[in-house]
Amino acid sequence: MTAQSPRESHQDTLSAAEIVDEYLRMLMIPDPVTARRYTSSDLRIRFTGGRQMSDPAECAAFNAQRYAWVKKRIEKTETVDNGQSDEQIVYSLGTLYGAWPDGRLFEGNRYVDRYVLRDGLIVEMDVWNDSAEWLLTQNLEKTA
Repeated sequence: MTAQSPRESHQDTLSAAEIVDEYLRMLMIPDPVTARRYTSSDLRIRFTGGRQMSDPAECAAFNAQRYAWVKKRIEKTETVDNGQSDEQIVYSLGTLYGAWPDGRLFEGNRYVDRYVLRDGLIVEMDVWNDSAEWLLTQNLEKTA
């Protein structure tokens, strides 16, 4: 019998949904180093607009450009039975709240994230939210 690392033994006790929730909690601090514990080395991230990333630190850097600060209010975390024992699909749904770069506060910005996990690690993350639509509306109001 081989000894497990603290990471492996901790993740073995977590469900796929709990792994996603903990990953998001770390990512929103932001603490991408700790968030990385829940991801595979071949992680593929796709943000709104088709932005490709491969590390939680890239998510944190993108959020730092788009928002003064941002957090997720998780409303539901759902695991989908896709019939594959080696793969779990998890959706996280809720809203974003925070401040735009100019300091204006916002809340109620809907998001949906889709995760694929293999062997207890996140291998894919897809992110959709209303931020682009909200920013477009704000820019149109400024020019009107």
